[in-house]
Amino acid sequence: MKHYKIIAGAALALSLATNAMAQDISFFRIGTGGTAGTYYPIGGLLANAISNPPGSRACDAGGSCGVPGLVASALSANGSVANINAIASGSLESGFAQSDVATWAYTGTGIWDGKPAVEKLRAIANLYPESIHLVASAGSGINSVADLKGKRVSLDEPGSGTLVDARVILEGYGLSEADISPEFLKPDQAADRMRDGAMDAFFFVGGYPAGAIAELASQHDVKLVPISCDEAPSICENYTFFATDTVPGGTYEGNADDVKTLAVGAQWVTSADQPEELVYGITKALWNDNTRKQLDAGHAKGKAITKETALSGVGIPLHPGAEKFYKEAGLLK
Repeated sequence: MKHYKIIAGAALALSLATNAMAQDISFFRIGTGGTAGTYYPIGGLLANAISNPPGSRACDAGGSCGVPGLVASALSANGSVANINAIASGSLESGFAQSDVATWAYTGTGIWDGKPAVEKLRAIANLYPESIHLVASAGSGINSVADLKGKRVSLDEPGSGTLVDARVILEGYGLSEADISPEFLKPDQAADRMRDGAMDAFFFVGGYPAGAIAELASQHDVKLVPISCDEAPSICENYTFFATDTVPGGTYEGNADDVKTLAVGAQWVTSADQPEELVYGITKALWNDNTRKQLDAGHAKGKAITKETALSGVGIPLHPGAEKFYKEAGLLK
């Protein structure tokens, strides 16, 4: 009997300790994308960086430099639109989204036209660029966006972010869908058509190197076409979510030189309802030197996540907690 009493006493002590500990714990979820994509592993890195559950070693002793008492987790999700909807409904504390999708959601425009604007959407940070690729067959004579006139061009599927971005770029260069022979295919399908000689060019928005483009370039002579607000200033004047970007030479076979383009940022967003001090602590932990080491070592895109580009292409308001950090860091006046 004494044996059982000891166990019961230990269980009670453990229960009391657990309850005491639970009082100091808060949870923060990060909605990402599919497990095979980039959002999910980056989300895992950031969740580890901002977490600091009770009992963790102190930051200056080589332990966690996250928010005291915070346990963050990265959740696999369907990406930008799903994450924003979940934040709006309160079923997620934060998530990743393309900067253009975030801007449309906040303003109720673009792919959010006709839906209620997500007016409480706030930014924590821009993370890394998702580059706008304009891929042309080498024999098409296309050297500029303006050269797309009269050509067979895929703009991606209806409802995609790429399609809306492609229309914006065409407009910036003085073109519309009426000036081209538009098709609405995913990049792998457009690449197949290009191999068959039935497609002159196609748009794709995503991090480089993109698998469909790399595979195509290894089998067919293609070129990346530059996209620049120097040539079409109205694009960046009217759409603040675009940032300048460069696809390095050698990223795709047959393209030895750097190519200037635009990018939409993969951004970390949250709700205005999240506490200011919490988001301040999260932002501070994100840009801690220890987090820098984790990002550099943890994923190929991690090196692109820098404090210097944290505000690039942000077209929605910053969360007050994030804004407080960036002002203290001298990145915002």
